[in-house]
Amino acid sequence: MGGGCEGTPDVGGAMTELDALTTEGFVVLERALGADDVGGIKAALAPHLASTPTGRNRFEGLRSRRVYALVAKDRVFADLVSHQRVLELVDGVLEPNYLLSAALAIHLGPGEDAQQFHYDDGSYHIPRPRPAVGVSAIWALDDFTAANGATELIPGSHRWGDERPSPDDPRSRKVTMPAGSVVMFLGTTWHRGGANTTDRPRLAITPQYCQPWARQLENMALAVPQDVAARCSRRVQGLLGYNIHPPLMGYVNGLHPARLIDPDYGKRDRVEARRAAEMLERSR
Repeated sequence: MGGGCEGTPDVGGAMTELDALTTEGFVVLERALGADDVGGIKAALAPHLASTPTGRNRFEGLRSRRVYALVAKDRVFADLVSHQRVLELVDGVLEPNYLLSAALAIHLGPGEDAQQFHYDDGSYHIPRPRPAVGVSAIWALDDFTAANGATELIPGSHRWGDERPSPDDPRSRKVTMPAGSVVMFLGTTWHRGGANTTDRPRLAITPQYCQPWARQLENMALAVPQDVAARCSRRVQGLLGYNIHPPLMGYVNGLHPARLIDPDYGKRDRVEARRAAEMLERSR
């Protein structure tokens, strides 16, 4: 795990992947997808990339393309955002009923500049240091190299307070990894997309997850049509927001939102409803 990745935590021995994520602020899962999986994702993404203009600002990348609302585009992206190894780690950081905050592809074009350092929890105006509100994943669909814009992270920066990195911060590490790998990091970890100094693009997909009480970056209820959500697994439906964070958060007309897309909702084992009733009773 992480043997070829510059700056990747050593998760051998007693250190688990979750230990590395919470201690260093990031961890790499090498080759979590096979070559066929990567090829299928790239094929599903290709027509959307072809019709997407380059970025509107330096943060998006003036030589790069970003495809948003991926779960609405193809079933393969719903499978990716619910990848078991990724969600097992998110389970260890966020509260139950957490949400998919964003899911987008980043096609980093040749000659693209490095992003400014940032942290993905920056939209939540809560003073640091603090626990992360979210967890991000970046899937490499091409090999991430030092030259083609590999993600750069600052280990331990998830614990920082008001400190900010300089553009050439010597503590930053390039996360080089083969296609099919994923780097996961806490929403409080400072990072950026690196500069692509090659003549070829570098493709990645980044699902981001947030606490069940936090607002999602992408408005998933509008980004993913209800008929598309209805065909997703229950786990993905919950990630999109068709769930309840007990006792009441997320209801529609006082009822569970899954009723909107699941005609068989009444046959479910409604664990959330029982938990909500218990919590409300205890509050008396």
